[in-house]
Amino acid sequence: MNFYEEVVKRKEELLKDLQTILKIESVKNLETKSSTQPMGDKIGKALETMLSLSEQAGFQTTNIEGMVGYAEYSPTTSDDYIGILCHLDVVPATGDWTSPPFEPTIRDGKLYARGAIDDKGPTMAAFYGLKIVKESGLPLKHAIRIIFGTDEESGMSCMKKYTEVEKMPLAGFAPDADFPIIHAEKGQINVKLELSKEGSETGGDYQLLSFTAGEKGNMVPDKAEAVFLGDNQELVKSFIGYCKAKGLEYTYTYEDNQTKLLVLGTSAHGMEPEKGVNAGLELAAFLESISLDTNAHKYVHFIHTTLYNQYHGEGLGISFTDDITGPLTVNAGIFKYDKDNAEVYLNIRCPVLTDYDKTIKQLTEKVELHGFVVGSLLSKDPHHVPKDSPMIKVLQEVYHEETGLEPTLLSTGGATYARFMENGVAFGALFPGKTMTAHQKDEYIEIEDLLKATAIYANAIYRLGNL
Repeated sequence: MNFYEEVVKRKEELLKDLQTILKIESVKNLETKSSTQPMGDKIGKALETMLSLSEQAGFQTTNIEGMVGYAEYSPTTSDDYIGILCHLDVVPATGDWTSPPFEPTIRDGKLYARGAIDDKGPTMAAFYGLKIVKESGLPLKHAIRIIFGTDEESGMSCMKKYTEVEKMPLAGFAPDADFPIIHAEKGQINVKLELSKEGSETGGDYQLLSFTAGEKGNMVPDKAEAVFLGDNQELVKSFIGYCKAKGLEYTYTYEDNQTKLLVLGTSAHGMEPEKGVNAGLELAAFLESISLDTNAHKYVHFIHTTLYNQYHGEGLGISFTDDITGPLTVNAGIFKYDKDNAEVYLNIRCPVLTDYDKTIKQLTEKVELHGFVVGSLLSKDPHHVPKDSPMIKVLQEVYHEETGLEPTLLSTGGATYARFMENGVAFGALFPGKTMTAHQKDEYIEIEDLLKATAIYANAIYRLGNL
């Protein structure tokens, strides 16, 4: 069967349904949560919309307390199933977009919108892959279930709920990363570091009232702001010189006896912090160069000496690498400083062979030398499926059949839903050599790549469903 031809027949319908789901601003917002929409009304609407499309396609659907839902195609009496784990939530659409992030726009063969590649585009590709298998009447030995998560970007509580109430799949994939196949994922340590302040904000030429950057620990902050007491023209002069020398975008204002400095950076996914420009780190580097009160100086000195341009944990004494997943990475995702708090949030991606106890001990000891303590810490284990797994062999064959390309096995610093399945891998939808725009402004998916991914998923669903 020519799966790509079947996809092309459904191209306009696929794009229409994808644009429908992309228009929903499904960012987690607990201020609008309810008993039926625990992640907020917009994510709730996205889940309900996807389940409605699934019902129209003739799939059996289930909504589990608004946390997670699924669509199942089961032309068999088998209790086992193959799982495809997707998510409908997206990160905030920060930055200056060329077109509104929740008004899907096609330009030069690309569909631009927040969620286009992470993960609504790949979700719709998998959904249409299953539609093609169903509408073509292809036989299956196992049921196929597409699972729609709602909290992938900030804790994965949706899948934790799913594992509590549902039997897990025999095997499956998450269309939420790169092609060919990601068989290993780094673990994570997410930590909040707090400065132990001493006395009042005294000393120094400038009084720092606040310093803020970032909204999500797993994103590189693209904006940072520092607010000082007074109209500080000499400070602004130094700031301008610093930003010009560094090639940074910036603004400044004087109002209400305060001076505000703003630095603009470039957002990127927290698993690859070196691909962004961390506005918080850049602004902290400037603040390190001026005379501040004691607490503010300790705060920015720690940031500058342990984190600035040290993406692999060198400054924290936790650098490590292995041959499966490569080096440990550190993303400083959130900065908060004011008269009451002084915090830094780190998203640390750990190779498969990382010694977690040793890493946490080294981190704790290092930050304590700078007057910081570990305020909270959450860790996630790594995930690894052996390369000789039967499922991986099938996916390699499918990928080669549909693309003619070598089905190389990869690893990632990202955390996908695949880790919830013992036999789970991340499988697309970004093709080799293409730019990853997830978590960035002007996120997009190439329409031709969307069609190719849909064909790959249709073939994979058919093959795994008969494994």
